Amino acid sequence: MYLSSLLSNFQDNIVDNWVSGGFMMIFLFGLALLIFVISFELLATLRKNSITDKNKDKWLDWAKDPEQASGNDGIVLRYTRPNKGTADDVRRRFAELREIYLGNVERQSTFLKSLVGAAPLMGLLGTVIGMLTTFQGIATSGGNQTVDMVSKGISTALITTQTGLMIALPGLFLSMIIRRKTRSTEDALNRMEGMILGNRKD
Repeated sequence: MYLSSLLSNFQDNIVDNWVSGGFMMIFLFGLALLIFVISFELLATLRKNSITDKNKDKWLDWAKDPEQASGNDGIVLRYTRPNKGTADDVRRRFAELREIYLGNVERQSTFLKSLVGAAPLMGLLGTVIGMLTTFQGIATSGGNQTVDMVSKGISTALITTQTGLMIALPGLFLSMIIRRKTRSTEDALNRMEGMILGNRKD
């Protein structure tokens, strides 16, 4: 009984805050949805295309016989064909793999950072709108109507700012995780390329 009452109060507070934030809350909700959808898509892509140096001790043996290699390491080694072609061919194939594995991730990450940076600015826009409503209420002499306009303006100003920051902080955290995983994959590709080129006999 107590839990259901607590849950009901929580839902009422969310609805009240949503309404108090005004129409800017719709844009903030859309922005939040876009940020989290892109973030989780990028994390899923990086997980699928994950290349780490946990198998780096096996890379030399796998380079001699790429068919033995497993996972994404095997895909890379079979595509670059370290025992076939010139060193320039190997470099070109690694460059192609970087574009395939990380090109879209890099572009989407840049877009994600822009969205995360826009969240507090959109909240600030809601703050400005709320303050304009507040000043309009102060300028109006109408008793209860003035109090209602002032309180509504202040509520809009505070809630949109808070919502913008609540969207930006987890978005920033997710962006940092994506960047770290991207660098990890990029470093592993660079090490693999260096190891293959360093052990060529030509």
